[in-house]
Amino acid sequence: MRELHDKIRNEGIVLGEHVLKVDTFLNHQIDPELMMKIGQQFADRFADAAVDKVLTLESSGIAPALMTALVLRTPLLFARKQKSLTLTDNLFVESVYSFTKQQKSDVTVSRKFLSPGEKVLIIDDFLAHGEAAFGMVRIVKAAGAEVAGIGIVIEKSFQDGGRKLREAGFRVESLARIASLSAERIEFIQQAGMPASSQP
Repeated sequence: MRELHDKIRNEGIVLGEHVLKVDTFLNHQIDPELMMKIGQQFADRFADAAVDKVLTLESSGIAPALMTALVLRTPLLFARKQKSLTLTDNLFVESVYSFTKQQKSDVTVSRKFLSPGEKVLIIDDFLAHGEAAFGMVRIVKAAGAEVAGIGIVIEKSFQDGGRKLREAGFRVESLARIASLSAERIEFIQQAGMPASSQP
């Protein structure tokens, strides 16, 4: 997706060999026009998946997931990381470890919003080790629902999450796949219709 690659190239900040900061357009400040294009791209890629619901994890996944759900005309459901006074029982709960934050947290979804047989599209902003994605997969399966696919805005392909998800049999569609962040360069994996590129 050219617009996303350009944004990452022009505004992404490499903070180390494993960390890419994209807070100008994705996970702090949001570029709504780019999010709409991302939503359309995911909707196009999963048009054949008969999606009933979109699921993401708060908070950075909400913007791209919302636009995807809007285009697909399905509800958006987000798993909560923060405890809520109104969400206390009848829950699906999974423990997820964040390598970026170096901490484990419980994520929760109310059982009333996931039903057996539903086809659920999981959307997230980043894919690194796959902890968040696998946590959402476990929630979907616990509900007796089906994972229709997993859409990722930015995949750090040099880490093992994408490989593990694909080897587990899940369809993973990533809009930008990063091969390396070493030496403060953003190296992309060449994808269909996109030239291989880097940021000096």
